[in-house]
Amino acid sequence: MWVLTPAAFAGKLLSVFRQPLSSLWRSLVPLFCWLRATWLLASKRTKQQLVWREPDETKEEEEDPPLSTTPTSVNYHFTRQCNYKCGFCFHTAKTSFVLPLEEAKRGLLLLKEAGESMVPDRNQDSQPFGSRVRREGAGGTHKLVSFSKTQGHHLPLHGMEKINFSGGEPFLHDRGEYLGKLVKFCKTELQLPSVSIVSNGSLIRERWFQNYGEYLDILAVSCDSFDEEVNVLIGRGQGKKNHVENLQKLRTWCRDYRVAFKINSVINRFNVEEDMTEQIKALNPVRWKVFQCLLIEGENCGEDALREAERFVIGDEEFERFLERHKEVSCLVPESNQKMKDSYLILDEYMRFLNCRKGRKDPSKSILDVGVEEAIKFSGFDEKMFLKRGGKYTWSKADLKLDW
Repeated sequence: MWVLTPAAFAGKLLSVFRQPLSSLWRSLVPLFCWLRATWLLASKRTKQQLVWREPDETKEEEEDPPLSTTPTSVNYHFTRQCNYKCGFCFHTAKTSFVLPLEEAKRGLLLLKEAGESMVPDRNQDSQPFGSRVRREGAGGTHKLVSFSKTQGHHLPLHGMEKINFSGGEPFLHDRGEYLGKLVKFCKTELQLPSVSIVSNGSLIRERWFQNYGEYLDILAVSCDSFDEEVNVLIGRGQGKKNHVENLQKLRTWCRDYRVAFKINSVINRFNVEEDMTEQIKALNPVRWKVFQCLLIEGENCGEDALREAERFVIGDEEFERFLERHKEVSCLVPESNQKMKDSYLILDEYMRFLNCRKGRKDPSKSILDVGVEEAIKFSGFDEKMFLKRGGKYTWSKADLKLDW
C-alpha cells in the first residue's frame, strides 16, 4: 500500500491544478482530509507493531509459596517425671506438669488436622467441604469427620501420621492409664497409622497390654547394657529389679499381645566397648535404635541442668567403632549427634515445640494457644535430616507383617 501512496498523491494533485482557480479550495479540502486519514492509519498500525506482545510472554511465571512443615511424626513428652536417674538424660524432671486429658486430646487433634490437603473434584459442582470435630455422647467423645458434600465420601487428611509418647517415664503418671487413654484415642478416633511409646519398661504390667495393647503399634524399651552392673552405673538400676530380665519379659508380652518390639540404646562411656550382638539377635526387635550420647544445655549440662552428662560423652570415632562391631545386626539403626539433634519434632508437657538448634531446648508457644502452623515455625525441625536418618519407615504393625 505504501509503495502506491506517492503515485496516488501525484494524481490527486494533478487533477486539482487542471480545474479553475475558483474550485481549487473545494478540491484541496478532500485532499487534505485524505492525507490526514492516511497518516493517522499509518501511525496507528506502526504503534501496534511496536507495543503488541503475546500475552503468555509478558506474564511472569508465579513462584509457588514455600511449603510449611507438616508434623508427620511427633514425639510428645507429656511428662518429665521419671523413676530412673540416667546420668545422660536429655529430658529431665524440671516440672511435674501434665496436661488434663481432654486438653491433651485437643492438641493431638490439632496435630492430626495440621497440613490437611482436601481438594474438591473439579468435575463436580463446587460445594463446601472440609473436616470438623464433633463431640458425641455424654462423655463428650471427640470424633474427627472429613467430608465432601458433592459425593458424601470421606477425603484423606495429611497431618500427623505417627505419634510417639515419651517422658520422663510415660507409664509413671496415673499408673499408665492416662497414657493408655491417649494411645486408644489416637488409634481409634484419630485413626493414626502409627502409635508408639518409649519407656524404660520398669512400670509396665501385663494388664496394661490386656487393656490397650491392641491400639499400640510399637513399644520401644530403653536398654543401654546387658550387664546389670553397667545399668546401675548409668542410672537404670532400681533396687532388686533386674533391668535385663524385665526386658525379656516385655519382649514376651509384646509377642503375646501383637505389639512390635523395639530397643533403644544410648552409647556412652560405660557401654561403648560392649558387644551386644548375641543378645540383640536373640530378642529380635523390629528396630534397634543406637544413639550417640548427646549434650543438651540446661538439661544434662551447663547451668540449671539436673544432670552432668559430660562424663558419659564419647567421640565420633568411638561411636563408629561400636557400630562396626555390630554391623551384622540387621535391625540396627544408628543415630549420631549430627543426625539426632534437629531431626525430631519434640513437644513438651505444655505442647510447645522444642528447638534444639542452639544446643539447648528453646520452646515455641503452645499449639493449644497459637495453633500448629504458627508454633511449628519455631521448632527448628530439619525435615531433610529426618528423612536422611530414616525417620519415615514402616511404622504400622499392620504393615510390618510380623510372625507373632
